[in-house]
Amino acid sequence: MADKTTKLQSENTKSNFGKGWMIIFYSMIMFWFLIGFSIDGQNIVIDVFAGANWERLGFADQNALHAKLLELAMWAGFIGVIAYFVIGRICTKIGGRMLSSICLVLAGASYIFYGNADSIASYFIGLTLVTVFINGAAYIGGGNLVTQWFPKKKGLANGYTTMGHNLGSALYVPLIAALIGAMGMAKGMTMTGIAAIVIGIGAYFIIRNTPQELNIYPDNVSKDVYEKEYVDLSEAKSRWTVASLLKTKEMWLVALIVGINQLVTTGVMSQMVPRNMEFGFSQAKAVSLMTVCALVGLAGSFGFGFIDQKLGVKTAIKGYLVWYAAALGINVVMNNAIGGYICVAMVGIAIGAAANFMTSLPASVFGRHNFDLVYSIYFPIMEIVLMLNYIVNSKALEWTGSLRGAYVVFIALLVINFVLISVLNTRKYNLDYQKEEEVLEQGA
Repeated sequence: MADKTTKLQSENTKSNFGKGWMIIFYSMIMFWFLIGFSIDGQNIVIDVFAGANWERLGFADQNALHAKLLELAMWAGFIGVIAYFVIGRICTKIGGRMLSSICLVLAGASYIFYGNADSIASYFIGLTLVTVFINGAAYIGGGNLVTQWFPKKKGLANGYTTMGHNLGSALYVPLIAALIGAMGMAKGMTMTGIAAIVIGIGAYFIIRNTPQELNIYPDNVSKDVYEKEYVDLSEAKSRWTVASLLKTKEMWLVALIVGINQLVTTGVMSQMVPRNMEFGFSQAKAVSLMTVCALVGLAGSFGFGFIDQKLGVKTAIKGYLVWYAAALGINVVMNNAIGGYICVAMVGIAIGAAANFMTSLPASVFGRHNFDLVYSIYFPIMEIVLMLNYIVNSKALEWTGSLRGAYVVFIALLVINFVLISVLNTRKYNLDYQKEEEVLEQGA
């Protein structure tokens, strides 16, 4: 941190993003679709598909097909791991702008196919394609855009972009429930699929890979500040290779830490409606609680983003882990409607923070230089860890008939993550932060 006489850009907590707001709003929209298409929207889609098809497809009851579909979601994610490596490598060639645009269009088309699924095979293919392309758009393409535009104000910027997660939980779930209820699964999902396609096409003509393409500088700083506190991209273009990244322990630590965070968050949110229904809530009430949870999360997104910007990503993640473990602990110990209400409010804050760290932590450790290559390796590894949430949930349902056991596993993982983040150097390879150290030494 700077002394009292030196104010660095990395300590700037003002939301003066200038033209960078277009990147923030674009990322918010992609996150909205990500949550709706591949995570929280599953609360509705899985139930509708299972309820309509369990008997025809030869399952003992609706729960049996529900558990099977959760397991398929895990395998869809594992298949995506290979795809994310390929997509990440493509991103290094064409940039985040084109990649996010193409992937968003393909995600919309895949969602339409997914909505028309009438067999286990077509359901699995549709879900796999949707998962791959929407993650490619929001995280690989969008993550690269955010890191290039906000290398030092990433904490604050992600505090805004990840509000798209919360708005997806709050608005997409009731929206898709209403559309499917009124029009059926195929037509209802086609509506939002078309919306994604239109936005993806429009983004290609509006978005730019770096602020320099618009003759401005990252974090909306002046030329003088940029030259003083930043290392230009041209000065460090080829410092990593795939092999060197795979040999770097920080790469594995970052992927594991973020992967566990996302495993827990996806596991909780993708089955929050069924878990709340275990307390005796109707589906309508459970969906409304999820909406409340997501709206509360708006404060969590900004709040933890601000902490990240002000105190650093390590402090922000530690606070998030303690808070989340406490929320799930209340759910497990009380195991009733009152505990459900308390947990919903607390989880809302936590989920608002979780997505912030998807980009913020690797960007903090490795910086924006060669970040497209770093992300192409980090993201698939992280995704392997994330996708294990589906097996945790499905086995909890299979073995106990309840999701309560899954929450116990999630708490244990959060405790492990606290230890991991405590030993990680969160600025080790970041050239812009190293430049700041030089500025401080010169001013000492």
